[in-house]
Amino acid sequence: MNDKIRNESTKAFYDSALVWDSHSGFMPDPGADLNNLDIWRRAGIDYLSIDVGFDVLTWQDAVRTIAAFRHWIGQNSDRFTMVSNVHQIRQAKRDGKLAITFDIEGANALDGRIEMVEFYHQLGVKQILFAYNRNNLAGGGCHDDDLGLQPFGRQMIDEMNRLGMFVDVSHCGYRTSMDAFNYSNRPVIFSHANPKALCDHERNITDEQIKACAATGGLIGVVGIKRFLGDDASSENVANYISYLVDLVGAQHVGVGLDYAFHVDVPAAEGIFTKNPDYWPTAQGYGDPARVGYVLPEQMPEITEILLRRGMPEWDVRCILGENFMRLASEIWR
Repeated sequence: MNDKIRNESTKAFYDSALVWDSHSGFMPDPGADLNNLDIWRRAGIDYLSIDVGFDVLTWQDAVRTIAAFRHWIGQNSDRFTMVSNVHQIRQAKRDGKLAITFDIEGANALDGRIEMVEFYHQLGVKQILFAYNRNNLAGGGCHDDDLGLQPFGRQMIDEMNRLGMFVDVSHCGYRTSMDAFNYSNRPVIFSHANPKALCDHERNITDEQIKACAATGGLIGVVGIKRFLGDDASSENVANYISYLVDLVGAQHVGVGLDYAFHVDVPAAEGIFTKNPDYWPTAQGYGDPARVGYVLPEQMPEITEILLRRGMPEWDVRCILGENFMRLASEIWR
C-alpha cells in the first residue's frame, strides 16, 4: 500500500473512531482561556476529562474553577458540551463537539468532608484520585513515604463506587494503589500513567501495579509528558509504551491520558511550582527545561497510523483510542 492510500485509509479509520483523552494537564483556574480546548477538538479527540483541582490548591479554588468552566462551556455549546453518559459522548461526536467531564487530582479538594464527593459528582466530576504526589488524608503519593490507603480514602472509594465514578490511582504511591485495587468493588483506573519498566521515574508504575489494575477490570491511560516517556515525546515512542502495556495485560486494558497542558497566563499559575517544591522534587527531573515537553493532541492520528502499521488489529486500536474507556464508563457511570 503506497503512502497516500495508507494515509487516506488511516484518516478515515481515525475519523470513525471514538477518541478519548482521560486527563488534561493545564492549570485549573477560572482565568484559563478555554478557547484552547479547540486544540483537542481540531485533533479529532471526542472526549476530554478536564482537571479542575489538585492538592496544592484549595477546595474553594476547585469550586470557583468548576463554576467558571461550566459557565464558559454552556456559552460555547456549538463546540463543547458537558456530558454524563456514553450516549451523550457519541451524540457529541456526531455533532462535531468535544464532550467534557471533570476530574480532581487529590483529596485535598474534599476539605476532609466525604459528602464533597457527591457534591463534585453532581457538578460533572467523573473521576478523583487520592493523593497528588504527596501524602494527604486519603493516602500516599508517589513522591512521598507512601502510607497506604487511609480510612478517608476507603470512604472515598465507597462513595465513588456508590455514585458511579472512576476510582483513579494516578500520582499515588505503590502501596496506596495496591490497597485501592484490593478495596474497591468496581474497576480502578490509572487515568494517566506509564510503565516504570520503560522509564524509571517515581511517577511511573510497576508491572505489578499494571497487572493488579487490569485484574480489577481497569485501564491504564498512557501519559504524554516527556519526562515520563524517557524524554522522548515522539509518536513512535508513545506507540512503544502502548505496545508494552498491550503485551503485558492486553489491549482491553489500555487507553490514553495525554495530560497535555497549554499555557495559562494567570496570577495563580505564577510560582506554583517554586512555592511547592516538595510536590515536584528536582531529583526526579522537575524544573529541568530539557525534560519539559508534551505529546500533542494532534499527534493522535500519527500514533494511530503507527499502531496499525505495526500490525495491531484494528479493533484493538479502536479500543485503545477510546472504546475501552467508553465500555468502562457504560459499566460504572451513573
